[in-house]
Amino acid sequence: MASTESSQIGHSLVQFSLHGIFPNEDVSSRYIEVGHLSPALESLAAAKSKLEATIHTINKETASDVSQWIANAKSLEDDINRTRNWARDIVRKSEAPDVSGKTIDEATYKVHFLQQEAAYNNQLYNALTSIKRVNRLLDEVELARNERHILQSLHLLEEAWTTLDGIPAGKSCRAMKLLDIRAFELMSAVHDVFDHVWSCLVRIDSHANQVVIYDSREDEQMSLADAVIGLKAYKEVNKRMAALWQGLDEVLIRPRTIFERGDVPAIRVENSALTLTGKADGKIQSLFQDLESVLGYLSERLPEELIHPLSNVMMPDLIPRIITSWLEPVVPTTINDMNEFQNIIDATKSFCNRLEILKFSGFEELQEWVQNVPRVWLAKCRETALESIRTKLALGLGDPKQIERVETQIVTQEEGQRLASNSTVPTNGEGWDAAWDDTEVVADSEDQPGNPNNENNGDDGADAWGWGDDGDGDDEANTTITDTNPQQNNSTEEDDPASAWGWGDEDDTMGAPKGDTVPNSSARPVIALILAILEDGAFLVSNDNNPIAAAAAGLFSLPTLVLAMFRAVSPHYYTLTAGGNMFLYNDATYLSEQLSEIAKNWRARADLVPRAKTMLRLDNDVKALQLFATRAYSSEMTTCRTILRDLLGGSQNLLQQDGLGSSDLQSQVDNAISYVRTTATSWSTILAKSAWSQAVGSLVDSIASKLVADVMDLAGIGQDDAYNIANIIARVTELDDLFLPPGADKDAIPSTSEYASNWLRLKYLSEVLQSNLQDVKFLWIESELSLYFTVDEVVDLIGLSFVDNARTRDVIREIQGRPRPRDSS
Repeated sequence: MASTESSQIGHSLVQFSLHGIFPNEDVSSRYIEVGHLSPALESLAAAKSKLEATIHTINKETASDVSQWIANAKSLEDDINRTRNWARDIVRKSEAPDVSGKTIDEATYKVHFLQQEAAYNNQLYNALTSIKRVNRLLDEVELARNERHILQSLHLLEEAWTTLDGIPAGKSCRAMKLLDIRAFELMSAVHDVFDHVWSCLVRIDSHANQVVIYDSREDEQMSLADAVIGLKAYKEVNKRMAALWQGLDEVLIRPRTIFERGDVPAIRVENSALTLTGKADGKIQSLFQDLESVLGYLSERLPEELIHPLSNVMMPDLIPRIITSWLEPVVPTTINDMNEFQNIIDATKSFCNRLEILKFSGFEELQEWVQNVPRVWLAKCRETALESIRTKLALGLGDPKQIERVETQIVTQEEGQRLASNSTVPTNGEGWDAAWDDTEVVADSEDQPGNPNNENNGDDGADAWGWGDDGDGDDEANTTITDTNPQQNNSTEEDDPASAWGWGDEDDTMGAPKGDTVPNSSARPVIALILAILEDGAFLVSNDNNPIAAAAAGLFSLPTLVLAMFRAVSPHYYTLTAGGNMFLYNDATYLSEQLSEIAKNWRARADLVPRAKTMLRLDNDVKALQLFATRAYSSEMTTCRTILRDLLGGSQNLLQQDGLGSSDLQSQVDNAISYVRTTATSWSTILAKSAWSQAVGSLVDSIASKLVADVMDLAGIGQDDAYNIANIIARVTELDDLFLPPGADKDAIPSTSEYASNWLRLKYLSEVLQSNLQDVKFLWIESELSLYFTVDEVVDLIGLSFVDNARTRDVIREIQGRPRPRDSS
């Protein structure tokens, strides 16, 4: 009992000595015996030893700081003593009656100095007090961290930093540096604990494909709502939400929204966790249901303050993925599947409404997509149509087929009566080329499509190239026509073979007589595509309540884009085949005519509303195709004529090439003749007879004009030269057999001169080179030489071939005296 009392007395003395704590009444009123003092003194001695050891440790750790503080305190004590002496001096002098002005100034200065010193002392005292307070706060932070009280640690840290910032001392001060370093170390340590707690509250298991969000955990001191304060304190709200979305996307959303392995899993909420399970049915409605489950779970579990920053990082990834991978592929290209598409639109609207209810944001792109469904559908139609044209052409041009068309000719009334009496043409006078006008604008080219009055022979027409039956059957590739006018007049290389073609009604006929040959129905898919587009447009115009009715106007402009795509890419694919430009010419001409017929029939349809009729505008497209056809024809002809000129010496005179013998010259001419025959054979399977005749006639005319020009450019023509030139011309004129009617005998007259304006000019040149002066005069005066050569040209030929003497000059004067002998006859 005595030992217990001695212990209590000793403890009370230690507490009073160290902390000033007065003992309880039961201890203070107790009677103290001499025997109690010895244990009490021992307690005081032990407390003293412990205190000395603590002081020694502190002194050792802060020796430099304490030394500095002692020096400062000594200096402060000296300043105080000095100030006290000054104050006594001032008081004593102020009481003296004979104080001088200098003494007053000194006293004023000392007062001012003392005021500054006092302020400095107060500032120093406050700084030391604040340093002590900050150190104590950091001790409390460390204690709260160890006990995992994150919020308390953050509050204390914030208070410590506020106090530290208010200390009137420079940051370079050692004490300030030490406190600042310690505060940052504690901040990092608290963050590590916070990171662990957050990971316990928001768990993402990539192996199990599971995401769980807890509001709180029994083994943790912080709730999810409290974590928001920590996120804000560390300025990590956006960073944590980005990490949450990345984990969520990797574990759940990406496997559900991206078709990487065919089947996609479903998302379910099981045992308060989001997890992948089973297989989804692949419908977008099911996708929206799963996403609503995920977003509803997040909205329920996460504090509202985190929903907006989560939306900012989630929606820019999720919404484009939904649109690109799920919505755009199911947009139909026709109106036949519009009912199912309407269900998808409704599901998308419902999903957007659900997002608004759940307080998510950033899905404006999806809302705009729904609002712009007509534009989206039109863009899909445009993309599909253009891609189908490119794909069809890229697949190849297929096998050519033969078709025939009705060809007509515009004639005078007198000719028409004569032909009608001979039952040569139909009495109705209707023909495809009746729609052509002499003022028709054509492309600027050396080969412009010509006049229907100048075409020849038979069947004509153009179909399109194709790639298989396309469900129409082979029968539709051939049509039978009637040749209404086998008689033609003179034409030149500027004449257009297309303008002589008549497009009759296409009757399915297998094995029809040969007419135009074209690849197997490339233009028919184009026409079929355009007709399908127009029918969809007409339907939408008549059904204003349709969700995509606003796209009707865009549909009617789509044929222009389809035809523009055809014109843009077809030259590349057509030229991969021999005679491709001629095939392209046929197809483009056929397309232009079919479009004209479509426009005509469209305006006459009784089942269309007036607005649908007025929205179709194909006139410019028809003209563009006609010009395009002309360019294709001109390109082919220009290429062939260039090759011919190169074979005949190019820009050099064929008859005056250095080092070229007569055998070499004949070889060049034979090569040119062979090229014409080969090309003619190739075109015979492509072009109708009239178009073929004009095209081949243009090549023949190129040879004729080249030979005539080269002969006229010679400095002189000897007898041997004349003989060799005549032989060359004779070899060239064998091309006449190309223009003989089928099955003609040897006495038949070829029609070469009707398609080659220089052909008879070449033949008469050969006659002149093989004639004497009297024969030349006869050819000029009595024959038809004056129809193909001018007076000056004949005089030049005489000068090249004959010696200049009196007889020669007489013949020249006689020819010059009769410049138009045919008129006088």
